[in-house]
Amino acid sequence: MTPKDQIQIVPANAQAAFAPPPPEPVKNAEKTGPMLEEALARNEELADKIEALDAVLAKPLSEILADREKADEAALAWDRFGAMWMLSQRAMRRVALDLAAQLGVSEEEVVARAMANANAVLNGADEVDLDGTVAPAQLQHIARHRNFLRKQFRTS
Repeated sequence: MTPKDQIQIVPANAQAAFAPPPPEPVKNAEKTGPMLEEALARNEELADKIEALDAVLAKPLSEILADREKADEAALAWDRFGAMWMLSQRAMRRVALDLAAQLGVSEEEVVARAMANANAVLNGADEVDLDGTVAPAQLQHIARHRNFLRKQFRTS
């Protein structure tokens, strides 16, 4: 037995003797954290968001609230328009089905004819204004959304 085996020298700070060893350096630092380019891109995104928020917060509160009120009014107007449109569609469908029943035409035939007419409008084959009940602006509006509307009127 040597004296070194029997004697342990404790430093002046006894707690330091029992401190855990320092962590080992990470060998593949690029695998554990984001790449520099990713971090820079994320930083740029956050800077853009902060800039946008600063622009909103720079406005007077009355202007921010006025914008909100305008948006609420527009949303309410569109909601009312949607309700009016659904009501008129339901009423016209009921009239069409009642008249078809009087003529002995089935509901399937009415729906097939409606789909054919819708497709004719979407394909530009029917530009009739129905004696002035369809404004040119309405036909233009339909034309702007033609691709979306075609999906709604596919017969299969």
